[in-house]
Amino acid sequence: MSRKAAPEISGGASVKRLATFAVHVTEWKRPFLERSFPDRRFHFLPKNLSDSDFDRTWKPRILLEGPCEVFVWGAALPPALAEIATKQNIPVCFVEDGFLRSVRPSASRTPPLSLALDSRAPYFDCHRPSDLEVLLSTYDFEADAALMERARAGAALLLGSGISKYNGGLQRTAEEIYGPKTRKRVLVVGQVEDDASIRYGCPSPMTNNDLVRLAASEQPEAQILYKPHPDVLSRVRPARSDPAEVAHLCEVVTESLPLAEALRTVDHVYTITSLAGFEALMRGIEVTTAGSPFYAGWGLTDDRQSNPRRGRKLSLEALFAGAYLLYPRYFEPVTGDETSFEATVAAIKRQLDEPDLRQPSRPAWRPWGPYGVLGWRHLLIAIMAPAIRHAGNDRDAEDFQADPIGFFRSLSDRRLRLIGRILYPFG
Repeated sequence: MSRKAAPEISGGASVKRLATFAVHVTEWKRPFLERSFPDRRFHFLPKNLSDSDFDRTWKPRILLEGPCEVFVWGAALPPALAEIATKQNIPVCFVEDGFLRSVRPSASRTPPLSLALDSRAPYFDCHRPSDLEVLLSTYDFEADAALMERARAGAALLLGSGISKYNGGLQRTAEEIYGPKTRKRVLVVGQVEDDASIRYGCPSPMTNNDLVRLAASEQPEAQILYKPHPDVLSRVRPARSDPAEVAHLCEVVTESLPLAEALRTVDHVYTITSLAGFEALMRGIEVTTAGSPFYAGWGLTDDRQSNPRRGRKLSLEALFAGAYLLYPRYFEPVTGDETSFEATVAAIKRQLDEPDLRQPSRPAWRPWGPYGVLGWRHLLIAIMAPAIRHAGNDRDAEDFQADPIGFFRSLSDRRLRLIGRILYPFG
């Protein structure tokens, strides 16, 4: 998929951009896609599109377009769209955040710095081969000396900078949160339990609490630390299992801690499908996977669910090269220009080193629109932010200040969404 802008042809006209019908793309992601793929002409299908509406409105548009393609954010390709894509031989591309995403989590509505674009399946879907799995299964890594050298340097750069998929300023250290290390230390990495990476990447049902119980039963002499997902702790995403139910088996870590720091003193990681497992591997930490993430099945992890398609033995450098250098594409978030892994790491490092660059911009004051006559609802930001910080955390307050309307609309708690609708009825 070419990233370069359409070239000019004689007479000043430009080459026709490829029509791209995109589904499950939330509104705040759309400008980023349009910047990053200027050679595409995007048509964003609305959410909750019924089959009848698709047949009446969108199917004729697709058939009239001629050459076109489909972008699917996530794994769920609507059946009606899948049917027409199959019949008309329309290429389908599954789109997901890459493995280096941003300084702030996706729930903060910041554009991703990398994307995983897959013509077969989302990389986290263990039920069918993805482009990433095929790449890891077939690429001759050892014959590509330049790539392997770049992979070694890239892994060292990532580890040396302390950068992860999501990043944030270091406020406390592992020693301050975990206490003195007197025995083997096991970290159980919690995930958002209704996330697609678990639904598609874990054939046998498994909850975060199940994972804690597994770790505690297998490591009875160890210090068991359970770190719930940050989006669950901040109530941006719902929790399906209550950490209090396993608090007698572990120490529940609720403080904010960047993943690199969370892993620094750990000896063993248990995860379902989290990328934290791969980042632990890069740090020489033993990893047990309860699901079947993309990095499992290559001889580097203790896997509890087998994947018969995999079995090739890969070095850590080869796995890194495939997942971070060959598979994803990296973008400059403001311009959408394609860039490199190394440049992306440098950009994240600059943002971490300069706190002002991490702060999201705030909505401009306007005397009309969703903030009311003379923009009076902007005054609510200063009033509400301290309360939101008290009820949640600093990141919640920052997200609210950056986009008050979007913040309330994205909350999982229906009562809080109702409060937001009362405060901000428009927009």
